[in-house]
Amino acid sequence: MLETIIFLALIGFGLVYYFKQGDTSMYKFVVDQSSAVYERYAPYSFKEIRAKVKSMGQEYTTKDYAVQIAVFAGLSFGISYLYFYSIGTSVIYMIVVVSVIPYLTYLRCKRIYSEFLFEQIQVYTTNTIMEFQTTQNFVKALEGVYNSGVLESPVLDDVKYMIDLAYKNGEIDESIEFMNQKYEYHMTKNMHQLFLQITREGARDSNEVLENMLVDIDVLVEGVYRDRMDRQNFHRQFIQYGLLLYAMVALVQYLLGMDNYLDILKKPIVKIALHGIVLFNSYFLLNGEKYYNENVGAE
Repeated sequence: MLETIIFLALIGFGLVYYFKQGDTSMYKFVVDQSSAVYERYAPYSFKEIRAKVKSMGQEYTTKDYAVQIAVFAGLSFGISYLYFYSIGTSVIYMIVVVSVIPYLTYLRCKRIYSEFLFEQIQVYTTNTIMEFQTTQNFVKALEGVYNSGVLESPVLDDVKYMIDLAYKNGEIDESIEFMNQKYEYHMTKNMHQLFLQITREGARDSNEVLENMLVDIDVLVEGVYRDRMDRQNFHRQFIQYGLLLYAMVALVQYLLGMDNYLDILKKPIVKIALHGIVLFNSYFLLNGEKYYNENVGAE
């Protein structure tokens, strides 16, 4: 049995090496088929997000995806074989796990895009306040930020839309409502509320109030970045813990003895219980991935 596990491990390493070459027909087949499925079924909004992530240079290369497929396939095959000692069952698990990769890609791209938007809103609020301190006019401040080159689409396009709305309506209320609904961050809403008060009621010393707002934004951003680092540490430890849960079956086999384990494995109820353990651990890991990638940059 040990020889079989070693043989399967060697096959797994061989697959990883094979996929990493990048110029093989199998590699090209996987990449072409994955791209075709993505282009056909991915939502338009996600295509835009993924295109932005790619333009930022943070999208996986095709070779990265091929290696990811090989690693996921190898791990799922090896773990399921350790549980059931059935090549057929392991192949089924391998196919199911590989099919989850597009969902993980979706979560990862959303996280990166969310982080990008948060940083852009930070730049928008900070620079609008600084421009307002000079111009003492909200629309002129928006124009200054728009022309400064510090923003990127889609926030840049939304600021331009705010400016157009303000000139069209002769007031800033609709522009602010649009931005508040588009980017539901506390720092955005607080800044806009402050500008509305200054515009409508006036302020004896608006610079002091705006300086306090800048300090509040800095504190808020620091908290979000600290949370991001905590999430990264949690994610690394979570993956290690999840893989350790899968390996617990090796301890059971050691305690029972391989022959005894193979004997009880013939019982249907034992197989069902083992499938339940594998599925529960997989759900546990997938939920952790979802938590790690969602609500990033939320205040």
